[in-house]
Amino acid sequence: MTALLIRDVKLGLRAGGGALIGILFYLAVAAVTPFAMGPDLNLLAKIGPAILWIGALLASLLGLERLFQIDREDGSLDLMVLNRHIMPLSFAVFIKCVAHWITTGLPLVIVTPLLGLLLNMDGKAIGATALTLLIGTPAVTFIGAVGAAIAVSLPRGGLLVSVVILPFVIPVLIFGVMATFGAVVDGAPFKAPMLLLAALTLFFAVLGPFAAGYALKNAGD
Repeated sequence: MTALLIRDVKLGLRAGGGALIGILFYLAVAAVTPFAMGPDLNLLAKIGPAILWIGALLASLLGLERLFQIDREDGSLDLMVLNRHIMPLSFAVFIKCVAHWITTGLPLVIVTPLLGLLLNMDGKAIGATALTLLIGTPAVTFIGAVGAAIAVSLPRGGLLVSVVILPFVIPVLIFGVMATFGAVVDGAPFKAPMLLLAALTLFFAVLGPFAAGYALKNAGD
């Protein structure tokens, strides 16, 4: 388990610069939006959490097609399917999702405070945004694993992954933004959307690997 996690983290850091590409895309979204919004700093600070959430969500989608692609190319995926009686395929998928989030999702959370300053957000809003991204972005990875497993056998499945999983990640975006606004706006709900966001992450952490493992098994067959 540990060897698989370390291997996937190393591959994620080396294969195509996935972490760097995601951060650059996230930075581009945060840097370009103020030009479209105009000089109103108060408006920018108000919608800053939503901008960061949308940017982080789209950046998380960029590298999902590579979640199983490298394993398919070097034959590791076939070995995981054949040896599922030793390590359940869903558990192997769970470990790969954790490694993928460490290399793509966690860097987005780390750079969020810097991008929050670019959007004129105060410390409380930046902290709330980073916290909700920390809780919510793993759900995007677990949902994306299902799309990546479905598209792994297709020659150009990157677009298909985004199309398949986008409707399922919208609730994560909604509750993440609601929880962030609840932390900074008086009278807005915070506890309920935060608990729902955490529940979505836990739900997809269980369902996602099982569904992805089933899709990989069928693709191998």
